[in-house]
Amino acid sequence: MATRRTAEEPAFVLHRYDWSESSLILEVFTRHHGRIALVAKGVKKPTSQFRPVLLPLQPLQLSWGGDAEVRTLKSAQWQGGHVMPTGDALLSGSYLNELLMRLLARDDPHAALFDHFQFAVALLAERADAQQLILRAFELLLLKDVGLLPDLSHEGSSLAPLDPAAGYVLTPEHGLRAAHDDDTHALSGEQCLGLQAAMDEASPFVATMRACAPCLPALRPQLRHLLHYHCGLRVFKTRQLMLDVQAMRRPVASAGVPEPRPSDPFSNAVAP
Repeated sequence: MATRRTAEEPAFVLHRYDWSESSLILEVFTRHHGRIALVAKGVKKPTSQFRPVLLPLQPLQLSWGGDAEVRTLKSAQWQGGHVMPTGDALLSGSYLNELLMRLLARDDPHAALFDHFQFAVALLAERADAQQLILRAFELLLLKDVGLLPDLSHEGSSLAPLDPAAGYVLTPEHGLRAAHDDDTHALSGEQCLGLQAAMDEASPFVATMRACAPCLPALRPQLRHLLHYHCGLRVFKTRQLMLDVQAMRRPVASAGVPEPRPSDPFSNAVAP
């Protein structure tokens, strides 16, 4: 029986871990095949042609062969287009990687989501001032694409249309509900309707960023609660790393020393 081969597939490396003294297992997100696992044989050798290419948050073209759960990497090329995010943007990009690792099943294609991810990574490298908008837009589009985001144009239990002037809270099991007096982070009905309309556009990423702008303080904790629930986590590893880095910066900044920057692009990646 002939071994199945896939050539020049657009992909990103999400995570890697040791497989032997010279090889790695890669978790990659591909446009047409979804998240898959590849073994990169000999990649840790100094002479490996894969060594300088298989980096996170870089658009790649990968070729592989095999029918098993873990395929064998045959070739890897950098597609070009943008530089790797650095500093805080690198942490934000690693957070997106962690979301994909947690929420995507293997061998489940999400071509539109791949395009959103590619666009988000490019924006993180170029727009350091827009990181929060980029992250919130990607979280929304990811949850929508995998079927975990309830409809934001109706109440969850009654399916009644939203009142634009009323407040609402997003819940994991029941969708939007009317806000209570003790809800400190409520979205207005108008904001919810704007978010839903933006996500329904043909090219939704920039539109969703714009819709997120006026409601970031309320949207961020609601999305965090939703993501923690569906991922079964109390805190994401990349978020904890961000908090640790910020804690390190405070005393360093007060002493007039330059802020530390993460040097290992995989140091904050989540294990599969």
